[in-house]
Amino acid sequence: MAVPARKVSKTSGRMRRTHYKINAKTTTTCPKCGSAVKPHRVCPKCGSYKGEEIIKKESKEENE
Repeated sequence: MAVPARKVSKTSGRMRRTHYKINAKTTTTCPKCGSAVKPHRVCPKCGSYKGEEIIKKESKEENE
């Protein structure tokens, strides 16, 4: 059965854990509408990806 060879002090354990941190999410701007978009995904506002319209989105003016 595995048993620790010696006690790990509070300092050593905490120093090891300093690198476990949350990274900030990366975002890019949509070239068509300028909203924040996750990389390699369709823009939720205008429905475009790499300059092409993938999802047809109706504007508010067309709905009225």
